[in-house]
Amino acid sequence: MTFSIHGFAVARGIAIGRAVLVASSRVDVAHYLITPEQVTREIARVANARDEVVKEILALQHSMPKDSPVELIAMLDVHLMLLQDEMLSDGIKHWISERLYNAEWALTSQLEVVARQFDEMTDPYLRERKADLEQVVERLLRCMKGLPHALPIEPQARPGSQRQQELLLDDEVDVPLVLVAHDLSPADMIQFKQSVFAGFVTDVGGRTSHTAIVARSLDIPAVVGARGASHWVQQDDWVIIDGDQGVLIVDPSAIILAEYGFKQRHAQLERERLSRLRHTPALSLDGQRVELLANIELPEDTAQAVAVGAVGVGLFRSEFLFMGREGELPNEDQQFEAYLKAVHGMKGLPVTIRTIDIGADKPLDRSQKEDQYLNPALGLRAIRWSLSEPAMFLTQLRAILRASSHGQVNLLIPMLAHAREIKQTLALLRQARSELDARGVPYGPMKLGAMIEVPAAALTLPLFLQHFDFLSIGTNDLIQYTLAIDRADESVAHLYDPLHPAVLGLIDNTIQAATAAGKGVSVCGEMAGDAQMTRLLLGLGLRSFSMHPTQILSVKQEILRTDISKLKDWAQAVIHAPEPLQWMQSVPSR
Repeated sequence: MTFSIHGFAVARGIAIGRAVLVASSRVDVAHYLITPEQVTREIARVANARDEVVKEILALQHSMPKDSPVELIAMLDVHLMLLQDEMLSDGIKHWISERLYNAEWALTSQLEVVARQFDEMTDPYLRERKADLEQVVERLLRCMKGLPHALPIEPQARPGSQRQQELLLDDEVDVPLVLVAHDLSPADMIQFKQSVFAGFVTDVGGRTSHTAIVARSLDIPAVVGARGASHWVQQDDWVIIDGDQGVLIVDPSAIILAEYGFKQRHAQLERERLSRLRHTPALSLDGQRVELLANIELPEDTAQAVAVGAVGVGLFRSEFLFMGREGELPNEDQQFEAYLKAVHGMKGLPVTIRTIDIGADKPLDRSQKEDQYLNPALGLRAIRWSLSEPAMFLTQLRAILRASSHGQVNLLIPMLAHAREIKQTLALLRQARSELDARGVPYGPMKLGAMIEVPAAALTLPLFLQHFDFLSIGTNDLIQYTLAIDRADESVAHLYDPLHPAVLGLIDNTIQAATAAGKGVSVCGEMAGDAQMTRLLLGLGLRSFSMHPTQILSVKQEILRTDISKLKDWAQAVIHAPEPLQWMQSVPSR
């Protein structure tokens, strides 16, 4: 039966394919694709874990007192039987060898398949054995992760699912795959950059959560905040992601498939048409030049930036070099090599590296969690964290300075708000230079920039213009902090408004102040890559935009069609209107 789930559109386009579920577990599970050469090793990892768990259960049975509850003895027998079940083991081998899932992912995927069969059993006792299956899988996962094994004392029954839909598994190789998960961390998203997925959907998240931001860099259709998607969608269901409308369609009919197939082909033709603009200079109709820069997460992203005609990197999010390393931070040489690769990748064009912005929805690893009663967006993040860890910060500064001797490198500091933070940052930068001098290590000239993403910074611009060569407006956080909206929380995502008069006033003041002082200013937040915002930002005087490479050509097309000289009065009317959205629709003719 066809049904749809609505969420937030975060990456445009249409994806049609079979669902791949990232199952949730009480044990954190890594999900990544392996190479064909690693198949044997991953199958052996599961087999070794199974043998270890079998030994553990046998040892427990042997040591149990004679008066142990009959239910516990029976439960352990059931667990042993499940561990030897061919459906479980054969299914795991299928996911590893045919889909190239890593062992943990294959295990949780087959759990979904077998658990559904338990749900469909009419006998209540057999249906409740699903809980035993989940416990067995959790033991295997804990064993593979090297965690201590905690055997439950009593079996826990869970109600069976009422949904009775046959699961279709086949060995079709060329069918596109669509990822469905409760949530994905930015680090998880980075792992999927080179994957086979045609799109993805998550239960939680907002339009400007960092997971959504990274999703746009993948240039695949995506929907977040689609509550219940990972519960209602089954493994290998046919699904459609409408990234334009923020809709997930499950089990589509033939008519719906045909309609979306047509939309998909039309979108591809539009992308091919836009690609012809990649070597066209970004000049408006009245001859004004606009700088279009790229936001990147990893050094390898520079290839895509160059391919779409970016004139530099306006934001290298260095924190992605630190994430998913289980607390082991990259050393100076490792960072230097990454920054150097980005510099070489841009072929002489400038690269702006932002110092680590860890915190909020970007933890270093899965084990890093904030107190549930605190808002991590207001906690120890970005420059606050860097200044609290001066040794780590000095290591990063030295690595960036070393890269500056090989090309045009700019340094960007996130989330500054206080004069003392500026002084501490400048002092540490001087110390980093001194340490390199003492080692005889060369470094080059480097422009220093500050991100304007805290209202306090936007309201004290003279302080920033005194110390920095350029400003970069981070609209995602500026909107979040100005409107008191957690941008990763889908329950308040409807209140996240880039056109709020307070937000537009802060952006306008920043652009005007920097321009008057003769300092560079750009927007590197999501507003820069939204073609619907391009003319407004141009009218406010912005001439430097930084966005994901996938957004550059659509923004360039808007610039090529615009006479900027006609926009100033209109833009001022928009930002001073009580309802700016209404004025946005009355843009002067091009």
